[in-house]
Amino acid sequence: MSDKKSLLKNPRVIIFILILLGSIVAIHPGYTPGKGTTSNLNFGLDLEGGSWLQIQLEGALAQVDVDSGKLVSGIVEPIIGAPIEITKNTLDAGGSANKSVTFTTSGTVSASQLEYLGTISVDKLSGSTTQVTISDTSKEGLIQSYLSKALDAEVMAQSDEDGTVYEIRTAVTEQKLESLLEKVGGSIHKNEDGTSTYEEGVSTDTRDLTKEILSDKLNSLGIKDIPVRTVGDKYILIDFAGIDLATAKEIAEKPGKFEIRIQTTGNETEHVLYGDSIVSVGVPSFHDEQWHTPFTLDDDGARTLQKVALETGAIDDPDSHYLMMYLDGVEIYGAPLSYSAAEKLREGPIYSWEASTGTDDAAKTEATALQVHLRAGALPVNVELVGSGHVDAGLGAQFKTAALIIGLISLIGVAAVVYFKYRRPEILIPMVGTSTSEVIMILGVAALIGWQLDLASIAGVIASIGTGIDHLVIITDEVLSEGKLPPTRVFKSRITKAFTIILGAAATNIIALSPLVVMGFGTLKGFAITTIIGVLIGVVIARPVYGIVIKELLNVDENGTASITE
Repeated sequence: MSDKKSLLKNPRVIIFILILLGSIVAIHPGYTPGKGTTSNLNFGLDLEGGSWLQIQLEGALAQVDVDSGKLVSGIVEPIIGAPIEITKNTLDAGGSANKSVTFTTSGTVSASQLEYLGTISVDKLSGSTTQVTISDTSKEGLIQSYLSKALDAEVMAQSDEDGTVYEIRTAVTEQKLESLLEKVGGSIHKNEDGTSTYEEGVSTDTRDLTKEILSDKLNSLGIKDIPVRTVGDKYILIDFAGIDLATAKEIAEKPGKFEIRIQTTGNETEHVLYGDSIVSVGVPSFHDEQWHTPFTLDDDGARTLQKVALETGAIDDPDSHYLMMYLDGVEIYGAPLSYSAAEKLREGPIYSWEASTGTDDAAKTEATALQVHLRAGALPVNVELVGSGHVDAGLGAQFKTAALIIGLISLIGVAAVVYFKYRRPEILIPMVGTSTSEVIMILGVAALIGWQLDLASIAGVIASIGTGIDHLVIITDEVLSEGKLPPTRVFKSRITKAFTIILGAAATNIIALSPLVVMGFGTLKGFAITTIIGVLIGVVIARPVYGIVIKELLNVDENGTASITE
């Protein structure tokens, strides 16, 4: 007779029990008066109720046909207020060497006026003629600069085998883009079939970057594990479990588009930089009777701010040139440059700045929100809310109850099949116990990592029950012969064979489900992750322990005589 106490001395069994107890602690089931049953499990929109939002990424993609000479003229002439005559142009030349364009004009030209186009060389010729050379530039770079200036937005150029595609990171219609290109003798490129290359939307890289930053922003606000999913290259879906629609809209419609502008003349302002020029953000503090959020600019951002301050005359007359800071188009800071800051800017760039938000508790909250937005980084494109919806909490609770009932029915159904197959409680009880423990461990892992359980995840748990029972049946059938356990040496051989089959099946499941995890096809990702976790818990922890338990409960001697342990 085998000693039952030997089970509790087995290292695998001890580890199994500790992990099971740890999972129960992680789930932390309980009851709160007025709230009912509670736990650390994080349920999704379809089980918890809440809101969902669909937002559209504003942008456009297009290829462009432009005559380089007309492009230079169209950019430079409005800036200097005089016509130009191009004398040398290598912008259309092949090769990767730095290209340049040289022109003459009778107008007054300063290097700072054209500095954003490349390296500027200004030479005074005879009389009133000035020769200007723009080097370290390219046709693509000039197109970017022109569109960026005209649309006051970021423009990216991506070259491929079909040509250069320009991504405009703001909402612009095909007609408006065509009109802007006509001013510099250009047009939107046409495909071979005559269709326009203009396409509303953004690139895949920009879409994924927006999704990543938006996810970081939302989760950094203390709302755990908000699913952010992409639909094509134009839309993002966000689930806010347990959050009402009004609050969800308020959160999503403030993605933190931070911008610094400087006042030029009257109420006119000029763009200086966006939030991506900010390299670090400090903790909000209260001093000078204001709440402040300190931040530091990178080298390019600091030099750009100094350059614009010089060009606009803010350094010479700081009182007439307000420095404006905007969050999602709303001014959060506006004040003239201090004289000390102006003097520092005359000597060199300033890297450390502060955005003040006011004096009261609301200003403190705004300063904290600004810190969150700046830490996460500015969204590369603006977003527009195009759809929303709400799932009633009562309906979510019904789904949760239904999912629990379905899980119990599945477990009971599997137990019935196993009993009719073996008709032996000493086999049924370990099987059902092992399967139940696997479910608890899966939920424990979900609680520990903050994984949001939705209906698809629950389906993954149920699938794990079926897969686990299949593996336990393999173990049982492999080691039993005519209802008896074989001698120890044969038992070891057969249990090894059983686990070879199980490991192969588990590897196949993981490989088959992995693409869903990586590619993230909506809720199917939850199903895949939960099923994979269940498979790993089963083959690494639970099923080896089942093999030990079944051998002890069906006690065996060296001759292979099996008997029921009392």
